[in-house]
Amino acid sequence: MNGLPRVVLTRPLREAERWARQLEDLGLGSAVLPLIVIAPHDDKQAMQDAWGGIGAVNAVMLVSANAVEHFFAARPAAPSLSDGGLPARLRFWATGHGTRAELLTQGVLAAQIDSPPEDAVQFDSESLWQQVAGQVRPGQRVLIVRGADADGAAAGRDWLARQLAAAGATVSTVLAYRRVAPQWSDAERANAAQAAADGSVWLFSSSEAVAHLRRLLPTQSWQQARAVATHGRIAQAAEQAGFGVVHVSRPTLEDVVASIKSAHVQPG
Repeated sequence: MNGLPRVVLTRPLREAERWARQLEDLGLGSAVLPLIVIAPHDDKQAMQDAWGGIGAVNAVMLVSANAVEHFFAARPAAPSLSDGGLPARLRFWATGHGTRAELLTQGVLAAQIDSPPEDAVQFDSESLWQQVAGQVRPGQRVLIVRGADADGAAAGRDWLARQLAAAGATVSTVLAYRRVAPQWSDAERANAAQAAADGSVWLFSSSEAVAHLRRLLPTQSWQQARAVATHGRIAQAAEQAGFGVVHVSRPTLEDVVASIKSAHVQPG
């Protein structure tokens, strides 16, 4: 469209389709090739138990919008505190805009949510910690709601949990969903192989997605491929995969679009 590159969207399907609509409004075409599939976690009882004890928790940290969606899906319908109501003093911690927006959708008050500021360089655990470290006192309880890998084991970084433990907080974790590798069709594999060399720009928001791509197409050369990554760690993974051009962008739509346009150059 208008000489701009096609964008390969690798987020889970629902998120990728939302991004596709937003990019289309800005004149950018896209291909939806999810590299992570979100599935419910098998241990529903653990989330119900977490809701049952929510009254004793000082803060709930949710790692993603998917964590919010699946955690709140397990929330008891009754509004009383013992059945999963939200105490006014309870804080909700979000690393990014998508997570914050999903919390608001679920009825959490904006005044109860802590997240990095709009102008933060990155939206990650380190940026979130700068906002919430002053709240943490020895003996306080923090619940972290996160995802699991395909085998059901906790996935992702433990950096924030370590900071909390060092500050004397008691940290518990509940697994709300599973992140699994996709099963691509022959058509999807062919589309991905074409996008490795036709000027498309791959958008990565997870190092795990890059790893899944390498396993799906183990012999594919990415030397002529272009990528935009929403964090330095993800950019490093793309570079290690062999992408010829990799740009790092803040994860906001405006910044990603600017980086996509910048990435549309020939690799050196």
